Amino acid sequence: MLTNKKADSLDKVLAALANPHRRAIVSTLGLRPASIAQLALAQKLSLPAIHRHILVLEQAGLVNRKKVGVTNFLALNRNGLLLMQDWIAEYQAYWGTNQETLENYVARIQKDEIKLKKGQTK
Repeated sequence: MLTNKKADSLDKVLAALANPHRRAIVSTLGLRPASIAQLALAQKLSLPAIHRHILVLEQAGLVNRKKVGVTNFLALNRNGLLLMQDWIAEYQAYWGTNQETLENYVARIQKDEIKLKKGQTK
């Protein structure tokens, strides 16, 4: 179970990754660091637009920025993704196939209904 602080952080990560431009930025930075100008060119976005996306990613803890001269470089902060990875890992114990789980549930409900009907007819 997540603490309130971790839940808030996870919300920021998931909200940041809900946007396709931000997912593409994370994907690019997962391969190598890049300048903001390089990211803007790759995403075909204006500098103000890319800056807004980067701000959301920074607030979610997904990217790190380093200024060299007048150029800002970004790199993926892999630790920012660990919270999401941990959250997903909590559910692995429950994973089977969805169909299998649903079929088991329906079968149990049907058995309960049959037992109930047999008890009512006697």
